[in-house]
Amino acid sequence: MNKKVILVGVSGSDKNFEYTMVELANLAEANHYEILDVVKQNIDRINKATYVGKGKVEELKQIGEMLQIDAFVVNDELTASQIRNLEEELEKEIIDRTALILAIFAERAKTREAKLQVEIARLKYELPRLSNSDEVFDQQSGKTGLANRGSGEKKIESDRRIIKNQIRHLTSELEEIVQERETRRRKRKKNEIPVVSLVGYTNAGKSTTMNGLVNQFSKSAHKQVFEKDMLFATLETSVREIILPDNKQFLLTDTVGFVSKLPTHLVKAFRSTLEEAKEADLLLHVVDYSDENYKAMIETTEATLLAVGVKDVPVLYIYNKADLVHGAEYPALQEEGLIYSAKDEASLAMLTEEITKKIFTGYKETSYLIPFDRGDIISHLNDHAHVLFQDYTEEGTKLRVEVSPADYERFQSFQLK
Repeated sequence: MNKKVILVGVSGSDKNFEYTMVELANLAEANHYEILDVVKQNIDRINKATYVGKGKVEELKQIGEMLQIDAFVVNDELTASQIRNLEEELEKEIIDRTALILAIFAERAKTREAKLQVEIARLKYELPRLSNSDEVFDQQSGKTGLANRGSGEKKIESDRRIIKNQIRHLTSELEEIVQERETRRRKRKKNEIPVVSLVGYTNAGKSTTMNGLVNQFSKSAHKQVFEKDMLFATLETSVREIILPDNKQFLLTDTVGFVSKLPTHLVKAFRSTLEEAKEADLLLHVVDYSDENYKAMIETTEATLLAVGVKDVPVLYIYNKADLVHGAEYPALQEEGLIYSAKDEASLAMLTEEITKKIFTGYKETSYLIPFDRGDIISHLNDHAHVLFQDYTEEGTKLRVEVSPADYERFQSFQLK
């Protein structure tokens, strides 16, 4: 049964406060909540005890009773004491922004890695919020002897120890998966295939962009990633090989989307997934051009990337959903980036052209004479280079090709002078 909720927010000094409240509503709806009212308070700073001011607490209690709600959803991460105080005063469940986002992530997580990341974040969030108000938590064990290693330990202390052990165990399991990912990343680097990583706000259209490129240029066109018009549709990192008509190849990765006030524990838990962006040759920063708050979304994405150590990576800003913007001309390359629609073939063609310009630098056109006993080189060039001309002579196979800088160096001894 869907919870009936009231959204609560304090503006403070947040210049994007109104947008974060709109976003909170979207998050609540994504978690299947029914929003009955929205209450805002314009005060300089958050109340340390009850988040909102005393008078507003009374107002919330009256509205909550009148509307017969199940919970209040708050626009910030609350401390354990703030949650406890509000629940005592309002006699309703209090759900802060972090708990709301964690619940959505938990529902969306599909792979073992994503589930581990979300569970670690949830446990780290819950650890300092364990309630010690219950009398049961204050009881101490009366046993003696070595068998009772927790003698004198309160229930609250026991619970904290159990959670810490869980975090250690899950982190260890996650590390094994991270190592496997790192091994695959090293192999890709060894193969010298450029990596292009899609980053951006949740629901900006990263997965739709990936699917558009996969459909046009990948041998694995059937490997479409999940896409849906909802927040955090994709939590798993997907990697797809893109092979262009001239045999230039790159790997395209899709990462988890961002949102303002993304919980610190969650960002840290997903750090390993975001390593794909850190190691990329090019970032495609996907922006929802149809959203009037897109500039705030750009700021949030940039701040989150910086927080996980993604810096000094070339960025191409691509403004998606131009088809939803009245009067917008697309595809169009402007000073700030590419205006496009991920569902438009001409847009995807222009996007591909811009990617090509940025990652395939230093390619050279040259001629080779390859002996007949080096069929492996012929095979490699046919798979990884743009073959402009090929002929068979008595000495071997003659080719005119456009090759990468690495291949140019590797096969220099076969060049025709």
